[in-house]
Amino acid sequence: MSSLSQRRSASAAADVIEPERELPQYSSNDTEKQERSLAQGKFRVQTAGESGRNGFHPWLFLKVCFRSTCTLSMVVNVLWPVVPAAIVMAFARPDLEVWVFALNYIAMVPSANLMGFAGGELSRKLPKVAGILLETSLTSVVELILFMVLIKKDVDNDLISVIQAAILGSILANLLLCLGLCFFFGGLRRDEQVLHEAVSEVGSGLLLVAGFALLIPSAFYSALSGTAQGNATFTSDELTENTRTISRGTAIILLFAFGMFLWYNLRTHHSIFDEVLENDENQDEDGDKERNRPKLTLVESLIATVVALALVTLSAVFLVEKIPAIRERGVPDNFIGLILVPLVEKAAEHLTAIDEAWDNQINFALFHCLGPSIQTALLNAPLVVIVSWGLGKNMDLNFEIFMIVLLVMSILVVGSFLRDGKSNYMEGGLCVLVYLIIALTTWYYPNPEEGTTNVQLPGE
Repeated sequence: MSSLSQRRSASAAADVIEPERELPQYSSNDTEKQERSLAQGKFRVQTAGESGRNGFHPWLFLKVCFRSTCTLSMVVNVLWPVVPAAIVMAFARPDLEVWVFALNYIAMVPSANLMGFAGGELSRKLPKVAGILLETSLTSVVELILFMVLIKKDVDNDLISVIQAAILGSILANLLLCLGLCFFFGGLRRDEQVLHEAVSEVGSGLLLVAGFALLIPSAFYSALSGTAQGNATFTSDELTENTRTISRGTAIILLFAFGMFLWYNLRTHHSIFDEVLENDENQDEDGDKERNRPKLTLVESLIATVVALALVTLSAVFLVEKIPAIRERGVPDNFIGLILVPLVEKAAEHLTAIDEAWDNQINFALFHCLGPSIQTALLNAPLVVIVSWGLGKNMDLNFEIFMIVLLVMSILVVGSFLRDGKSNYMEGGLCVLVYLIIALTTWYYPNPEEGTTNVQLPGE
């Protein structure tokens, strides 16, 4: 009897203790929260992350970086021999301008791929939403570096049109090309993929607001340009100066909008996005392979980020220096900015998103398409305007009406596809086709000195 009552007592004690193990799910104690998150894979704070190692191991570091996260990224890493060749060519034979441009253009791809991979490894040490935002921010650093080098190298407004086209081209590449390819390749393996409204509606809504904000200075200039010509009381110079002032004010307001976007994602509504992304992670068809993949330590991730940042900066400087030579050979400004620059700066991001869509992580892919677009519109573009203001340059948000209308229409098209909360390969294919039509049209769009509107001519 004594033994039986002891067993009953132990069983009762176990019943009492068992619910206590689940209590940390609702506990406010920080230590318990971290332990629970670590167990669930939501929050990883150890130096080794998921790698099982600490510190820096050179051979493993190179091996893991080369293998990357997917086959597409690993194929891109075959281009690494081009990186030292491009740097050597830029210093040894700067007179071979086309070769320097071409080699550094190609060299940007593996360097940006390493930046994206390092960002992905760093994001594993953070909560899901914060990790995704960090990853998109690091890949957007490539874009920001290019913008800053362009504005620094600008002389008498000769690169302003390229910068403006690159801002719009970056958003278009994410919305039409990248998202289209995600829908297309993700739809090849299944009838349709379900998009969560928390990601799609917030993202498309923010982009629409940003698109209209970027449109306003251009619309203001276009509406009054006819009146200002030949008018003694309201001159063209005054119109240009007013447009520049409006652009700078708009840039500051857009930075506040970006801060609101971060606060919404990281503080007030992060639990919704955590749930969405966790559900997507559980649907990953290569989940076991991803969990067993060798990973970088925190130290190695930081080293990879610094190396990638240095190489991207070098390639960006050499690339921008040779843009005038490329223009002289008949390549239009708008084609360089709208198509060529975004394709190389966004290559790594696009590969990551396409791989996620292929593995049925469509909301992760959507985050990687909409997040960088929002960052370009609300952060990078305003920063370029403000930095150029400080440098005494004339960069503003007075885009070509043709280009800005393309952007707003593209946002509306993508928004209509996202509205039903589903995607398929047909919608993706249509987005890509629209992007190809824009690329074709841009090739024939004339340069500023050939008579286009809403531009600052070199020397103005």
